[in-house]
Amino acid sequence: MSFQSVEEIIAFAIDKEREAVAFYEDAAGQETYSGAKKTFEDFAKEERKHEALLEGLLRGETPLTEYKFKWIPDIKRSNYIEEMTYEKGMSYPDILRLAMKREEKALRLYNDLARNADKEEIIKIFKMLCQEEAKHKLALETLYDDHMARMGD
Repeated sequence: MSFQSVEEIIAFAIDKEREAVAFYEDAAGQETYSGAKKTFEDFAKEERKHEALLEGLLRGETPLTEYKFKWIPDIKRSNYIEEMTYEKGMSYPDILRLAMKREEKALRLYNDLARNADKEEIIKIFKMLCQEEAKHKLALETLYDDHMARMGD
């Protein structure tokens, strides 16, 4: 990826957040289990917040005065999952595996963007997005582990 400006980087990140919203909304729409449906709807809302934050950044807003940074553990479950492509009708465990991998990639993207940013406020925003994606990744990995344990695996 080669970007010519901070605005291009942010626009790229906005596109990635929009993709995430669409993925989680689609997953929620096909899920029959109400708990899973709500989980995916909640993830879509979170990704929408990220999108709005990034859009605000393009307008010159800097909304991080109250944000609390904290370490999010990485249980690395997604590190052992092969790449997958989303298909309508995927099983719940497959959607969780795919979602974990997507969040892993988003986390990596925001870490890379933070490392390459040159303004402290931009770095801080990307670090905040790293933390948010790490929370999503951990939540999905935990859901997956819990689901597999219930299935006897």
